[in-house]
Amino acid sequence: MTSGTAQSGPPSDEAAPKPERLAGLRGLVRIVGEHRRRLVIAIATTLSGMLLALAQPLVLRDTIASASSGDVVTAGVFSLIALFVLQAGVEAWGRFQLARTAEAVVVNLRTSLIAHLLRLPVRSYDRYRSGDLIARVGGDTTALRTVVAEGAANAIIGGIGLIGALALMIWVDYVLFTAVLALVAVAAAIMLLLLGRVRAASLAGQEALGSMTADLERALSAIRTVRANQTEAIETARISTHAEHARVAHVGIAKLNAVVSPASKLAIHGAVVAVLLIGGIRAAAGTGSVADLMAFVLYLTYLTMPLGLLFEAVSTIQEGSGALHRVGEVTRIPAESAVGPAHRPSPPAPVHPTRGSRPALEFRHVDFGYDEHRRVLRDVTFSVPARGCTALVGPSGAGKSTAFALAERFYDVHAGTILLDGRDITAADPRTCRSHIRLVEQDTPVLHGTLRENLTYGHAEVRDDDLQWVVSAANLGDVVDRLPDGLDSQVGEHGSRLSGGERQRVAVARALLAGPRLLLLDEPTSHLDSASESALTRTLTEVSADRAVMVIAHRFSTVRAADRVVVLEDGGVMAEGTHNELLETSAYYRDLARDRFAPLV
Repeated sequence: MTSGTAQSGPPSDEAAPKPERLAGLRGLVRIVGEHRRRLVIAIATTLSGMLLALAQPLVLRDTIASASSGDVVTAGVFSLIALFVLQAGVEAWGRFQLARTAEAVVVNLRTSLIAHLLRLPVRSYDRYRSGDLIARVGGDTTALRTVVAEGAANAIIGGIGLIGALALMIWVDYVLFTAVLALVAVAAAIMLLLLGRVRAASLAGQEALGSMTADLERALSAIRTVRANQTEAIETARISTHAEHARVAHVGIAKLNAVVSPASKLAIHGAVVAVLLIGGIRAAAGTGSVADLMAFVLYLTYLTMPLGLLFEAVSTIQEGSGALHRVGEVTRIPAESAVGPAHRPSPPAPVHPTRGSRPALEFRHVDFGYDEHRRVLRDVTFSVPARGCTALVGPSGAGKSTAFALAERFYDVHAGTILLDGRDITAADPRTCRSHIRLVEQDTPVLHGTLRENLTYGHAEVRDDDLQWVVSAANLGDVVDRLPDGLDSQVGEHGSRLSGGERQRVAVARALLAGPRLLLLDEPTSHLDSASESALTRTLTEVSADRAVMVIAHRFSTVRAADRVVVLEDGGVMAEGTHNELLETSAYYRDLARDRFAPLV
């Protein structure tokens, strides 16, 4: 089998798109792309209401002109009333459609983001804090709801409405329009000067909220440790610091908005005064008509709506740019199925002709490190037979748990090859590899839910006979009898209603239920009493008769029961053989056995 190299990890800073690429309308277009039809309908409905509003000044002008000529104005009055009522109804319906579309966008975004977060390369979880990732699904997507419902829609509606109002104002009186344009230009210039600062403050605020959520999740997940060490005040101060940073950032945004909003209103109010002054003088001089002045003033009042919407949209989008950037930062990380060696040759036929004779797992000259400057494994070579129990022993930090992580393909090797049933694991999808392996972790996580749900986790259908067998095999019968509702009893958050040994037995039972070809157990007896340890040892002996079992062992009973022992030290293989063989041939193993297993050796 040809060796290859691979490196995995988060994308480099050079390859990542700049934050500004996701800080504006381009990022919004990506988010709302699947809802274009619904969003177009909602915006078109709202625009219809705005067109009804723009028609009102023309009807008013004609009504005033008819009244000046002594004609009947009843039709004009009723037309205005009908336009007002219809406009209100259409705009209300359009706003509801926008809000509903925004909710649909957010729930789809959250669903896809959750699915993506659960499929990131394991190395990404080393880089990002769990609480911060949770905040991106919660708080950041909530911020995007406002951006979609108000920012994107208002930008389109306000922009089209502004163009329509300006065109009609130019048509009615271009002289008055020139005065209005000068004042609006001043407000626009002020806004452009402040946009960059709003975007920076928004990102700072969202980052602070993410850190606050991460630290709170950290404290709550270790609440017993916090209470036992009486560090409630320290944790409160730590978390409150992030909350204060978020407050400062959002106050900064409010301060900038306090300048933007009055600037736009002042420009509109100033324009009204200028129009009344200039238009009144022109009407008095006979160079302009009162009807045109009234129509222009009404258009000017209607201009405040699209202009205000546009200014508000720009501000909202910039405020949401921080959330856009944080969501985009995670979605740019390739999912695990896309991560791995880029150009591996197709694997040749299995090295061994039959599964019965080829090893279940092989490490061939494997090098690996969690960073480029520190290697955890160096030129590691060993094999795990297709049947039997192999113990992996060595001092803490020797690389035992890392070897398990590589076998599960949580990480890709830097050099060398790992074979599963004779095939290079990097040539297959990680999920395919894991379907043949089950790992019992050292920390033995138990999920919130019932004992039955934890035992059957990852299995669509489980027969009662199989469930009873794993309960017995993992010595869980006393736990089931003790719990009030047996298998259907709640185990609490992180299995808080179970002891450490009970949680470990649950994890072992869950792994056994899958019937894997290769069973990996990371110190499975570390929290067990002598009776449970003996029961588990008997179970491992039984199941290893027709499958491969590899166990990280620190107890003599586990090592003695193993068919083969692999000794790791400082990232390399020091010795291999049976326990008795190594006692005779390896001085290092004798010292290790004397230190760890005495007085049993």
